Amino acid sequence: MSETPQKRLYIKTYGCQMNVYDSERMADVLRPLGYGVVDDPEGADLVVLNTCHIREKATEKVYSELGYIKQMKGRKAEAGGRMTIAVAGCVAQAEGKEIMHRQPAVDLVVGPQAYHQLPELIARAHRATGERLSADFAADEKFDALPAERQVNGVTAFLTVQEGCDKFCTFCVVPYTRGGEWSRPPEAIEDEARRLADQGVREVTLLGQNVNAYDGGGYTLARLVRRLAKIPGLDRIRYTTSHPRDMGDDLIEAHGELPQLMPYLHLPVQAGSDKILKAMNRDHTAESYVRLIEKIRAARPDIAMSGDFIVGFPGERDGDFDKTLELVREVGFASAFSFKYSRRPGTPASAMPGQVDEAVKAERLDRLNALLDQQQKAFNALQVGKVMPVLFEKKGRNPGQIVGRSPYLQAVHAVGPDSLLGQIVPVRIESSAKMSLGGVLETQHLPSKPIWEPA
Repeated sequence: MSETPQKRLYIKTYGCQMNVYDSERMADVLRPLGYGVVDDPEGADLVVLNTCHIREKATEKVYSELGYIKQMKGRKAEAGGRMTIAVAGCVAQAEGKEIMHRQPAVDLVVGPQAYHQLPELIARAHRATGERLSADFAADEKFDALPAERQVNGVTAFLTVQEGCDKFCTFCVVPYTRGGEWSRPPEAIEDEARRLADQGVREVTLLGQNVNAYDGGGYTLARLVRRLAKIPGLDRIRYTTSHPRDMGDDLIEAHGELPQLMPYLHLPVQAGSDKILKAMNRDHTAESYVRLIEKIRAARPDIAMSGDFIVGFPGERDGDFDKTLELVREVGFASAFSFKYSRRPGTPASAMPGQVDEAVKAERLDRLNALLDQQQKAFNALQVGKVMPVLFEKKGRNPGQIVGRSPYLQAVHAVGPDSLLGQIVPVRIESSAKMSLGGVLETQHLPSKPIWEPA
């Protein structure tokens, strides 16, 4: 019996970390069909654009990319081959029919809860049966259908534990593209985490649109984390993204008690004005957010905070924006993501009065970013002189250099042997920049042998 011929699969991932996880799982689903991942779409047999609907101008970027891919598809056809084009993810969910109408070169559209159907959809497309659109919300069916084995190459991995959102923030499309909140069973998550650890993964990031809303049959996220912390070899656990209203006391206690739970928390606040927060339907106030941070820091004093901010939301005046700056100064963020508000079709905010001028948004974003950058640089500078445990992941750009991550997710560069890849090593920090740290190995504490060899 002859082996299945290798086919070229190109996946381009837009947006969030959950999309990165989904893209990896698409590759797993397609691998038994003979598809191998390549880095260039030119000449690929299957091109998948895994899209995100949250970032500004997301749809326009997809159509622009499809224009280039269409030309590649034509060139392959002229050479006697065939390229199948699939659009997956949240743009596919929100605008699937429009995509098929505007770009006939697309062979199929797959929503984020239906990518496990890719093999069947590809077969149908090849048989020209007309089945080109699949965008349901059967999350449980998706995870049940995914292959148990994942192919990972590295010491860190994403692990989806929860999908969807019931919060209905007025600016957000996630409830419409990912559906309502749904949590995977803890047994399935533990099984996947153990298989990752067996492959040499030492750090997992638990993913969910509202990951701290996890509810696995009586399991909260805190209880799930405690269960995963018992897995041998799994030394670091992170999670993202969280909502302030779901930050329970048991999760705060876990931060203070579990060494495996990293002292870094991404907890979006979005704005510092209660008026804007109410218009966003965030269901928290600036004051309650600040008090929550104080409670978290009381449990874990060395924790670093990260956040999300939206400037120029409809109705935001200068005084409202000033309150956002005040909140940033009061909390102090080690890192953050900030964006200009952009309309998303079908969301309540898109029809709100008081839409803010683009020039005003840009000016406010510049001011906010200047403050956030200042705080990030200051936080990184505070690490100079400290000895930090660094999980080394890959070779650096310079000869003899290796790169890893600190507990606070900072990139750390040091000179050291490749045998330290996959190891958690103490590093004395000697320099800092906005996005990274530099240091030297504490050689007297180096591990004796590697547990993971890079491919």
